[in-house]
This record gives sequence, C-alpha cells and structure tokens, in this order.
Amino acid sequence: MNDPARATALEALVAVAARMAAAERLTPLTAEPALHAIADAGAAALRVTAASIAILDEATNRLVFRAAAGPEGAGVVGLAIAPHEGIAGYVFSTGIPLAIADVATDPRFQRGTAEETGYVPRSLLAVPLVDDEGAIGAMEWLDRADGQPFDLVDLDVATRVAAAATATARATRLEHDAGRLLASVLGAFGADVATPTSGEVDGLVAEVAAQLANHDPLWRLADRIGQLRSADPDDVELAIAWLDALLERTRRRGRMGRRPPA
Repeated sequence: MNDPARATALEALVAVAARMAAAERLTPLTAEPALHAIADAGAAALRVTAASIAILDEATNRLVFRAAAGPEGAGVVGLAIAPHEGIAGYVFSTGIPLAIADVATDPRFQRGTAEETGYVPRSLLAVPLVDDEGAIGAMEWLDRADGQPFDLVDLDVATRVAAAATATARATRLEHDAGRLLASVLGAFGADVATPTSGEVDGLVAEVAAQLANHDPLWRLADRIGQLRSADPDDVELAIAWLDALLERTRRRGRMGRRPPA
C-alpha cells in the first residue's frame, strides 16, 4: 500500500475507533458479567443445582452457552449446539417454554450433550429469551434442590428472569456490530474497489454506522460523537450544552411523572 493510501487507511481506522469508543462508553461491549449475575439470581430464585443462558451466535448459527450458575453449572459454559438441538434448541426455535419432570423420558433431551458438561439432570425448566425483535437464546434451570418438579410458580419466575437476560443479551449485539463496522470500512481499501480519499473517509464510516443504526439507534449517536473529534472546540462545548439541556428536560419529565395525583 502506497503512502497516501496508507495514510487514508489509518485515518479510517481512527474514525472507526472513535465510533467504537463512543459506543463502548454508551453501552458496554460485553454483557458476560451481567449474564452471569442474572444466572446467579435465577439459580437462587428457583433454588436449583444449575442454571444456564445460551445465546445465538449469528456468525456460526449455533446456540452458545455464555453464562451459568449453581454448583453444577460451570461445565456448560462455552458449549455450542445447533439452534434446534436439545431442550434449549427446542424452546429457542419454537418459543415454547418447557418444564420436564423426567428428562430421561423426553426424546428432545440430549444426554450426550449433558454428559459433556459433567452433570446430567433429572428435571429441567427451559424458557426462550425472546422479545419484540424475536428469539435470541434460551435459559435453563436444572433440578430443584428440594427434588420437586418445576411448577407454574417456577415458570412465572423463570419468565421474569429470562426477560432480564434477554434485555442484557441484546447489548452484546454491539460487539458484533463493531466488528461489522471495522470489516466494512477496511473492505473499502481492497483491490476490487476504489480507495476512498481522505475527505470521503468520514462519510464512508458514517454510512456504515447508519446501516448499523437500523439494528441499534445507539450507533447513530456514537457516529455523531465520533465525528466531533475533528470539530472546533467551541462547537464541542455547544454540543455538550445542548446535551445537558436535553438531560435536564428528561429529568424534569421524570420528576413530574413521579408526582402523586392531586
């Protein structure tokens, strides 16, 4: 790569880094600690020997167990299965929760997969991680500590915990989007397309960020913040003042909403 092209590529990387840095500060790039905390809370709420959270990896089209809790839960982390495989795959692909009193009698249960984790349960409760955008994974609870089968109360609690896991897991999309942003921009420096000029770099990065904003509006804000790196300091102060005014307006609305009725 010649020196002008190299300089432009470096400028593109700086532009991408600015967007990614802004996005990371707006929403953490990884949700693993929060998912583990949710798994811990879910295991404690239902008093089970293990709880786990599996999230669909769109790149590999596999359900990957990202977090677990309980004395028998650790072995499942990192395990990946097909999105239709086992109980987790069933609830993910159908959106139907399951409570199974005896997994040995259920043909959907994959004993071999369970043995890989080092723990084979007797009973199991599984619910999909789903919201208005669709299903993104599944959460499972294994064996109540008191030996009783899972009941409707357990299902209600599990559904509430799964809603929190779903909201948290959505944040990890940022991780994949950041990779897409970098790959798309660097792809513009390949041999098959015209290398963007220095003046076109910000426009190119902004265009890709706009496409990502269709998935998460966060990227629209991150793009604007990223572009401020080259703005006049007085303009940056103006932007900060505007955001402060917006925040104060939001706080006032919040205080008004908390007022008791007259």
